[in-house]
Amino acid sequence: MVQEKRSTAVLELEAFLPYRLSVLSNTVSTAIAKVYQQRFRLSVPEWRVMAILGRYPGLSAAEVAERTAMDKVAVSRAVARLLSTGRIRRRFNDADRRRSQLSLSEDGQAVYREVVPQALALEGELLEVLDDTERAVFSDMLDRLMRRAVTMHARSPR
Repeated sequence: MVQEKRSTAVLELEAFLPYRLSVLSNTVSTAIAKVYQQRFRLSVPEWRVMAILGRYPGLSAAEVAERTAMDKVAVSRAVARLLSTGRIRRRFNDADRRRSQLSLSEDGQAVYREVVPQALALEGELLEVLDDTERAVFSDMLDRLMRRAVTMHARSPR
């Protein structure tokens, strides 16, 4: 009897793109989080909600989740905490009372104005290792990978 030789693929996690992107994202997020965690007692999900509302006021929690690609439960918890600390406010839609619109409060806007320059400075420091051409190519590559990932996600079974 002839034994079949099976080929077993080995995943080199350190070279696996999704893992590398995740580690990079977590490392950068942790560095930026140091700016706002101790001073403002904000979690990463709370800051992400504030950051998106700083750019797009009036979104619903579901729209925040969609724009940030965050889990709806994480967004819901972050929104609840931000409402309780007075960093965001909620206004209900007159036409549909089930739909609420979220925006930064005055306190939330003050935190946003203080954290954003520091976050952008850290991003700039990270990107210093790339020249202008490399930054443009990297940005284009990220955009293309994101479009492909969205397409792959859309066609994957649920």
